[in-house]
Amino acid sequence: MTSHASRKHVHSIVPDAAKRERNDFYRTPEWVTAALMVRETFPGPILEPACGDGAISKMLEARGNVVISSDLVDHGYGTPGVDFMNSLYKVEIGSIVTNPPFRLIESFVHRALQIATHKVAILGRLLWLEGAGRRDSIFDGHTPLARVYVISERANIARQDDEHRDTDGRGGMIAYAWYLWDKKNYNGTTEVKWI
Repeated sequence: MTSHASRKHVHSIVPDAAKRERNDFYRTPEWVTAALMVRETFPGPILEPACGDGAISKMLEARGNVVISSDLVDHGYGTPGVDFMNSLYKVEIGSIVTNPPFRLIESFVHRALQIATHKVAILGRLLWLEGAGRRDSIFDGHTPLARVYVISERANIARQDDEHRDTDGRGGMIAYAWYLWDKKNYNGTTEVKWI
């Protein structure tokens, strides 16, 4: 591996705060959302509170779901300027499906579990399963985690302007999973499945 190629490879593994997307906008590849939708149905209306450019929302809408799309920042889709942590919703939200800003994932989960009446699906890094604090407050908490869908094929969830991102969003270096809470049909055990 040449020195330049080595730097590119390491850059894709080691977090680089200077190059991190300012608003944590990392697009979700279509196949990642499609894989979840084959396995789960989401009672609506569905809220996508970190919709970005609509990658998840469009997939949900294409399958006939009613989706409320919003984001704190305007990325060209949905309603911009909506702070998920402090917003009140005028309609009952059946489900929430989102790829939240990584630095806010725990806050997003807590808030989503307060709002959604049926299901919450959060895309996050697989290593997010680690941590006694998360186990107690999120995974085994008031609404325990029902299912984890490990994404076996590595997804390339890249920055908006990443010149090296694959066109189909495959081939990344980080393992991801969908974390799913099912408030109506949880049977007492957390299932781990692979997609």
